[in-house]
Amino acid sequence: MQESKAKLNEFIQKCNAKGLRVTPQRLTIYEALLKAHSHPNAEEIYQIIHEAHPTISLATVYKTLDTFEKKGLVSSVTPIRDSIRYDPITTPHHHMICVRCKKIVDIFDERLNDLPVPDSVTRGNIFLGYSVDFYVICEECQKK
Repeated sequence: MQESKAKLNEFIQKCNAKGLRVTPQRLTIYEALLKAHSHPNAEEIYQIIHEAHPTISLATVYKTLDTFEKKGLVSSVTPIRDSIRYDPITTPHHHMICVRCKKIVDIFDERLNDLPVPDSVTRGNIFLGYSVDFYVICEECQKK
């Protein structure tokens, strides 16, 4: 609970620093994203908040998440040509993705942050960073 409040306060500070108004709708959407822990897509976030906040439309959720991403408040993860999924963790990290159920798990391993970047990537380009995706069939799907 304390960690969630701290992350919400950090979010509010980042919004203020980036000139983004903190509205009740934006807070609601970000809180749902924090609580989900599953890298939800816009439709899933909408389903999470709809009953308690029926005036927030799906279009608002999409626009808000897009704004969050453009401002660097969330990052997007798109596993295997699936719909865009959102992650409140914007610091460099990696993902394990189940190819069957599409579950995404965060991977924090410093060794992955030191992979050599090929010259063909940096030559003539502005290199922004990378993330590693591990594709698996998760334990739950293996049991099915």
